[in-house]
This record gives sequence, C-alpha cells and structure tokens, in this order.
Amino acid sequence: MTLGEKVRFLREVEGVLRGLGRDVTQLEVVRELRQKHGRSISQSYLSQIESGARRHLTNSTRLILAKFFNVHPGYLVDDPEGFHNELTSDAGTLEDRLDLWLISGAERFRRHPEVNRALLAVARHRESRRCLALLGAILETPGLAERLLQVLGPDGRDAVPTGAVRAKGRRPA
Repeated sequence: MTLGEKVRFLREVEGVLRGLGRDVTQLEVVRELRQKHGRSISQSYLSQIESGARRHLTNSTRLILAKFFNVHPGYLVDDPEGFHNELTSDAGTLEDRLDLWLISGAERFRRHPEVNRALLAVARHRESRRCLALLGAILETPGLAERLLQVLGPDGRDAVPTGAVRAKGRRPA
C-alpha cells in the first residue's frame, strides 16, 4: 500500500469511527490539525500526498498525521513491493484466512475496544464466516439491528434507553 492510499484509508476509517457516514475530508483534517494540535499543513499538500505527487513526508508532518490518526509514525510510508500485513499460507483454510484477517483488523482498531473485541470474538468463533453472514442478515433486515441494540444495551447486557439508537444502527459514542 502506498503512503497516499494509507492516508486516504485513514480518512475513511476516521469518518466511520466518528459516525459521519462518510470520509473525513482533507479540509477537516487540516482544520483540526490547526485547531486541536496547533500545527498546520495545507489541504493541497495533503492532496499531493494522497495523489502520489508527493511520495514522502517531512518528519514533522509524519508525526502530526500519526498523532491525528492514532497510528505509529512508521505506518506512514510506502510498503515495500510485495509486502503483506497478514500472515498467509497455502495450507490454511478459508476460515483460517478469514480469522487472520479479522485479527489483523482487530489490531488496527486496538484503540477502540468495542470494535476490537467484536472482531476478535468473530475470529475466535469456530464458524466465523457464518457469524459474518448472520451479521449481514441482521443489517439487511429492516429495524432488526436497532431493536437488537435496544435489547442488548451498550455492554451487551442492559437495555438501551428508547431513542438512544442513531441512524444506520449506530449507538451514541
């Protein structure tokens, strides 16, 4: 993955984590860096990074973007040719590969305990593919996800107060 692809991916993830239903824009990143971190980069510089026109970051830019996206500064470089994040083996079954992918995803969300815990729970289940298929069916059934969230509550045990479920089945942060 290139540096530009990583930054685009991180903006996408940040939007999801914030419950925006869209990517965080380049301009939002620039404004928040200035307002919350007292640092400034231009939107055009960020655009050049994402497009690949600028293939390297200055150390200070790498550090501030790493802080903004909550990633290690070493992540913000191009991956070497043929590099893969996940462990791969021809001996593994499809289920094993899916579990490794889920564990890798859990690692990416280690600072978000609910997401991390959920991905690891699916990876540990002996039928993780069926778990994901079930989740898909729940989300495709109108109103079911919202109702389950109300019944299960924020920690999976207590009921969520009526009206506490936001659009697209997301609970308040």
